[in-house]
Amino acid sequence: MVKRKFIIIFIFAFILVNIIFNAKSTSVLANSGGEIAMEVNTERILFSNNSNKKMPMASTTKIMTAIIIIEDCNLNDVITVPDEAVGIEGSSIYLKNQEKISICDLLYGLMLRSGNDAASALAIYHSGSVNKFVDEMNRRAKLLGAENTNFANPSGLPNENHYTTAYDLCKIALYAMRNETFKNIVSTKRYEGQFKNFANKNKILNMYEGANGVKTGYTTKAGRCLVSSAERDGTFVVCVVLNSPDMYNRSCEIFDYCFNNYVMQTIKGSSVFKCEKLLCKLNSDCKVLIQKNQPCSYKVVKIDNNEKINGREVGKLYIYQANNLIFNEKLYSIN
Repeated sequence: MVKRKFIIIFIFAFILVNIIFNAKSTSVLANSGGEIAMEVNTERILFSNNSNKKMPMASTTKIMTAIIIIEDCNLNDVITVPDEAVGIEGSSIYLKNQEKISICDLLYGLMLRSGNDAASALAIYHSGSVNKFVDEMNRRAKLLGAENTNFANPSGLPNENHYTTAYDLCKIALYAMRNETFKNIVSTKRYEGQFKNFANKNKILNMYEGANGVKTGYTTKAGRCLVSSAERDGTFVVCVVLNSPDMYNRSCEIFDYCFNNYVMQTIKGSSVFKCEKLLCKLNSDCKVLIQKNQPCSYKVVKIDNNEKINGREVGKLYIYQANNLIFNEKLYSIN
């Protein structure tokens, strides 16, 4: 009897240990203060936790700084470093007063080495002063839908009026990663420039298969922050973790979740649908992000005349998963 009780206790203890072990193995790391993952091309949210909480974001700020410079400036221009950009506190590429350097080299110093002095030099070059550049940063943020973001400087140095949310920062990064010049810069592991050379300190590039960006950040107040990106089999994900004690491994966990649970599918433009009595099709091949192991449903709805542009539009294709709309696109008559 005693032996039997011992066996039962042993089995129960074994099961309990396995439950605890398996629970830990599914989430070994603590959550970040705010985190989110979104697919670049569809802007679909794949993972979210405290993503609308306003938080400081340290040097991930420089994503906005960089994309403004890339869109507005000639990267081949060579400038003279102004006094105001020398000796900026925090991380630096050690610019010297009156030093000659290209805008391209400054951008790589900004994104690969997180140079706060590079951020100031670029801001002054673009707008004439740091304050005017910050105004432009905030204007662009609102245009991108980052409604809960406010920039106080171009580098991410601590300021009570300098904050974002994981969601807003992800929206900014999604936009930036669609720019090939920006994408090439942040995916570069080592840069040899006209005036300076830099090694990228973003470790995610060597840690995760398919990783191709984006930007690290750290201050005592903001904690460890990382905006990262990875691309596999046509699925392109941007992940944001703010105030994350183990930012690299936490980002890898989130990437694993996204790539294990979602896949990009193509709907051929040649596929034929029926809208009432009319045969119709998409204007071209379209991508739709599907959650694995979840059934899909679709419906075709006739469109109103006021939705027509060239007269060939007859309907809209809607695709759903778990009663959530994941895709919609106009259909055109075949005849």
